[in-house]
Amino acid sequence: MQISQVVGLGVMTTIIIVFIRESRPEIARLLSLVAGVVIVLYLIHYLSMIIELIFSMAKEAGMDSVYLTTLLRVIGIAYLAEFGSQICRDADEKNIAFKIEFAGKVMILVIAIPILVSVMERIIGFIP
Repeated sequence: MQISQVVGLGVMTTIIIVFIRESRPEIARLLSLVAGVVIVLYLIHYLSMIIELIFSMAKEAGMDSVYLTTLLRVIGIAYLAEFGSQICRDADEKNIAFKIEFAGKVMILVIAIPILVSVMERIIGFIP
């Protein structure tokens, strides 16, 4: 499935949802959720390819894997938080969506603390 197939699935699902939303809103929401999950599951293969490429490039460059792992975790949290908050918004649960986004930001800060500490220690090391 290439991007045209993903877009086609999304557009066709949206058209079906528009037609059934008034008579069966619960089915429309379920169909929206299923289409979103199918698209994300399809993309996991591409994401794993990208992660493997990044790790191989970092290994060739002699980069410390701790920093790369942290960076990929931050990106993963950001994507998951965005996906979860969008699902909540689709279900008209904006308050829960905001809480998911906030939780994602807090978790990113928690994961980034070791890198921030390392950077601060290096900066302090330069000061006489």
